[in-house]
Amino acid sequence: MKKTLFFVLLYCLLAMNVMAKGVYQTPEEFLKGVFTEQVPAVQVLWLSAEDRKNVAGILNHKYNRMRVRYWQKDNDSVWVLNEVGKEKPITIAVHIHKEAIKQLKVLTFRESRGDEVRHDFFSKQFTLATLTKDKALSQHIDGITGATLSVRATTKVARLALWLNTKVTL
Repeated sequence: MKKTLFFVLLYCLLAMNVMAKGVYQTPEEFLKGVFTEQVPAVQVLWLSAEDRKNVAGILNHKYNRMRVRYWQKDNDSVWVLNEVGKEKPITIAVHIHKEAIKQLKVLTFRESRGDEVRHDFFSKQFTLATLTKDKALSQHIDGITGATLSVRATTKVARLALWLNTKVTL
């Protein structure tokens, strides 16, 4: 009886761990939703040493990439970026119209906890957010109990996408 109970509990714990992880939408699907007619060709933004310092300031850690891919058509751009929550990267797409976030979506979540950031009630808070002069979001983002690191990662990506967008719309 004890062995059976042990295995049932173990199974439940493992199942809960797996449920929080997932691919909710591919980047291609997100891009097709934003650019309804035709997805523009991918573009590359090369980051200078000064740019990487600014990015590190936004992310609060060193950024080891020299280039960032993005898609742009007219006043719309899409940035698909990764940021670590607690231990694993979260893939987030940010659609920017002019200088404000139009849509933010968690595409892939790999952590065991904190996946509440993928829900619309959370991501809608970013709609119409812009970047202030000190590289902060123009509006307050409410946290989620138990998902603090995921909320921070999502907020950092939103700030980063808005800042990167200023580099390609000058």
